[in-house]
Amino acid sequence: MDTAPSAQSAQPVTTTPAAGNRRRVATAAALASAVEWYDYFVFGIAAALVLGDLYFPSGSATAGVLASFATFAVGFLARPIGGIVAGHLGDKRGRKPMLVLALTLMGVSTTAIGLLPTYDTIGVAAPILLVLLRVAQGVAVGAQWGGAMLLATEYAPEGKRGVYGSVVQLGVPIGVVTANTVFLLAGALTTDSAFAAWGWRVPFLVGLLVLALAWYIHTRVEETPAFREAERALAEQEKSEQSSPLRTILRGHLGTVFLAGGSFAVNTATFYILITGVLDYTTRELDMKKSAVLTVSLCVSLTQLVLIPAAAALSDRVGRIRIYALGAAGIALWAVPLFLLIDTGSLLWLAVGTFVASCFLSIMYGPQAALFAELFTPEMRYTGASLGYQIAAVAGGGLAPFMMVLLLEATGTSMAVSGYIVALSVIALVSIKILADRARAAEASTDAESGSNAETETSAETETKSEPEMKSEPEMKAETEMKAETETKAESAG
Repeated sequence: MDTAPSAQSAQPVTTTPAAGNRRRVATAAALASAVEWYDYFVFGIAAALVLGDLYFPSGSATAGVLASFATFAVGFLARPIGGIVAGHLGDKRGRKPMLVLALTLMGVSTTAIGLLPTYDTIGVAAPILLVLLRVAQGVAVGAQWGGAMLLATEYAPEGKRGVYGSVVQLGVPIGVVTANTVFLLAGALTTDSAFAAWGWRVPFLVGLLVLALAWYIHTRVEETPAFREAERALAEQEKSEQSSPLRTILRGHLGTVFLAGGSFAVNTATFYILITGVLDYTTRELDMKKSAVLTVSLCVSLTQLVLIPAAAALSDRVGRIRIYALGAAGIALWAVPLFLLIDTGSLLWLAVGTFVASCFLSIMYGPQAALFAELFTPEMRYTGASLGYQIAAVAGGGLAPFMMVLLLEATGTSMAVSGYIVALSVIALVSIKILADRARAAEASTDAESGSNAETETSAETETKSEPEMKSEPEMKAETEMKAETETKAESAG
């Protein structure tokens, strides 16, 4: 599905990458996504467990958690900046350079958080620096998603864009599993006091591995065929006012960007509620053990490694929108049962509730990369897809844990959080419906135009064949005289 009006002008991709090259690129894209999201998620887990006490000391535990989650949300506010800058440059200069830059920035900022002194050591400078480093993480992940997603989908063979796009989406559960595993190990191998003093820093220092992957992609991965084909169109655009992909998006496709963001906000919000908000809620309000809740989160994330590619493969067969809408509707229906099960304080029911919710998230998340890529043509795809995704991240994910704490404090019931999820689900379903209607209208318009052109050509051909030959006046006079002479001779012979 390509709802961009300029889809007709997109250059066809004629380069067919070798199968080995496709696999190498897909693997690199999946690893880039996994390590990037790992670095991003360790902050969310740390925010729920230790950062409030270490960097935002106050007399109230709730105030400390709110401050910590506010810092967590700042990273989301910075993500559109990364999406805009990397999208603009990625559409003009290539997908690969922006992905390498994003990985480098993420590796440096995450490692720096692991080395950052606490409030007790350097005072107010500690939370300020923490916020700035979180902003850098946000910029990095905002730049990364579009680059990794396009490396995978633009190398995909015919009919498998959904499956190839899903390898990038797998980076999210892989990141969650790895982050939770490292935190569990750090907690198991240290005492509570040692974990608060230095154990929590170990997961951040693992971020150094991102730099090695950035170097591998820089030296071993080629630019995508779709971008190389689009370079010809971009060269022409450089001479016109349409040379800026961002300007093109803002002038003609901003509605599509917002619809894409609206369709995905519920997914990212529910996801961060599950991995961050629920971790805080169950350990602080329901007195559940931190290690047990982390283990549940880890196990549920493992199931997504199967569900996400399965949903993506199904979308290649029956269509992205149908699968995507099914996931959004499921999230809406499960929002209330989810928290009724969590509120029991039972580890088993927590696992059941979050597993079912995770299934619906996976159904949406599987086809999402391919869906967003197909909304825009290659010369503006990095910018448009990144903006749509990061708008959803700000409206949904960034505010979700913060909103969850506020709603729980204001109402005293988790049903308020369920209502928040249902409201975002309604927005998603409306956005999906509009995108589907636009896609059908664009398809019908293209079919009608093709039919009209074919009919015009046939009509013209018929008219050309049936049209009498036009002759000059002398030729017509000579023909008339010859005919009369022939008739006279015939009569005389008779």
